[in-house]
Amino acid sequence: MAYQALYRVWRPQKFEDVVGQLHITRTLQNAMSQQKVAHAYLFSGPRGTGKTSAAKIFAKAINCKQAPVKEPCGECDACVGIQDGSISDIIEIDAASNNGVDDIREIRDKVKYAPSAVDYKVYIIDEVHMLSQGAFNALLKTLEEPPKHVIFILATTEPHKIPLTIISRCQRFDFKRITHQVIVERIKHILDEEDIQYDDHALIHVALTAEGGMRDALSLLDQAIAYSDDTHIDMDDVLAVTGSISQERLLSMVDSLRHGEAKQALNHLEESMQEGKDPNRFIFDFIHFLRDLYMYSSSQNMQDVLVRAIPDEQFKDTAREMTNDWLEQSIDILNQTQQDMKWTNSPKVLLEIALLNINELQAKQHTSSDQGSVSAELVQQISQLEKELNKLKEQGVTAQTQESAPKRKAPQSRGNKYKVPYEKVRHTLSEATKDDLRNVKSNWATFMDSLKQTSPPARAKLVDSTPRAASPKSLILSFKYEIHCALVLENQEMIENALSEFIGKRLTIIPIPDTEWESIREDFLSQQSSEETKESNASESEEEPFISEARKLVGDELLEIKE
Repeated sequence: MAYQALYRVWRPQKFEDVVGQLHITRTLQNAMSQQKVAHAYLFSGPRGTGKTSAAKIFAKAINCKQAPVKEPCGECDACVGIQDGSISDIIEIDAASNNGVDDIREIRDKVKYAPSAVDYKVYIIDEVHMLSQGAFNALLKTLEEPPKHVIFILATTEPHKIPLTIISRCQRFDFKRITHQVIVERIKHILDEEDIQYDDHALIHVALTAEGGMRDALSLLDQAIAYSDDTHIDMDDVLAVTGSISQERLLSMVDSLRHGEAKQALNHLEESMQEGKDPNRFIFDFIHFLRDLYMYSSSQNMQDVLVRAIPDEQFKDTAREMTNDWLEQSIDILNQTQQDMKWTNSPKVLLEIALLNINELQAKQHTSSDQGSVSAELVQQISQLEKELNKLKEQGVTAQTQESAPKRKAPQSRGNKYKVPYEKVRHTLSEATKDDLRNVKSNWATFMDSLKQTSPPARAKLVDSTPRAASPKSLILSFKYEIHCALVLENQEMIENALSEFIGKRLTIIPIPDTEWESIREDFLSQQSSEETKESNASESEEEPFISEARKLVGDELLEIKE
């Protein structure tokens, strides 16, 4: 005998075999036992969830010689005949290929004849939403008042395409997607009966890939059995059949992104693409893998809820080092990218941008902590200055000599990877004008909107930037995150060309971190005012020592002198 696929061999023969649809099977069983069978039913739901199988079981149960029963016996002539298709009173129609008015008229003409071998004539119309409008109209009257010996069962995956006049004449049952736990239990039972060995995590991955369809799960299982060399199904077999990504590569990807190694993460992606993996499959697996990391790191004893990961030692070590904020933001970025990938011809590009955005999350967290420490230091300094100023007001001061004056600490180097071009910045500041800066700022929003359409990666690098100063030849941009300073130089020429179209001239962009801008500006202003200070030394020397010291302490902006 020719080989039969698993989903055909193990098609449900009783209602108890229809897994994951208890709300439907129980209702149908009670209706049959109480002899309250309706004349028309509508079975709707995703593919592979048991709609047609339930319709055939229902047809056997109501025609069983032992009726009324909740389950067909499977042994009487009616049950056997319906199962092997030899009884002509059970008519299966594929509406995808028989969707015309003439096909429905033929049903309408034959429906009045009594069944020949069983008690009820059952019409099972699959994919009923494919019927034409004329065919639906021809079916209306017959569907509303069929003969007592006729039952209609309509099955569809798209109930929204069926006219409401048809739906209102049927009892509707919505089949739901089968949970992966239920699918795993079912395929374990099948493999045990078939005497095939398996790895538990391989079956979990089959169930996840099936996305709620039992038929899809059994088809994937069939492929995995054929692919394996022996009677044992392991994770590698399932990954090869489904085109999924191995856990080792996903762990390497997470480690690279978490440590800011963007190039290494992109290399992992490129290797997967070279192996023929699909970008949509890659992001699907990556999202579920990060979800498993989040679940495992959030609470104890979470092994049972993992759907993609194998909780080995390497996975556990990675989960302990992860932060929930990083995982949440990464899943949000990937989820949005997954939606965008449906509408593009270059899904790999969007996936690469998503990985770069995730890579920057770690840098942002470090920057936020650095800014928090700097803010605390500034608050402490301001508090100290207020105390000293109050003390001066109460006691008065004497002028300090240059030797006794406290020396200003030299700014400590932060060891930045990006080297700030101080000379270019000072030269730009010396030539900067308010009109040039006003021209840039007035066109900046329009320029950013344009980049959103022409170059999303370049716009992403400029989101946290602020124009600080502009001269006729150059523009100083400060960035919230230092890593963007180096990244923007990669697209500098393109950004400068695009900006020139809005401001009417080409400016050389000079990127600097926000944390450096204030110190550079203060140093420049102090140098500019040095000459003015020298000229006014004579007049300042005539000031009272108290005023001079206050001027040094708080500056001219905060000092107010009253006679």
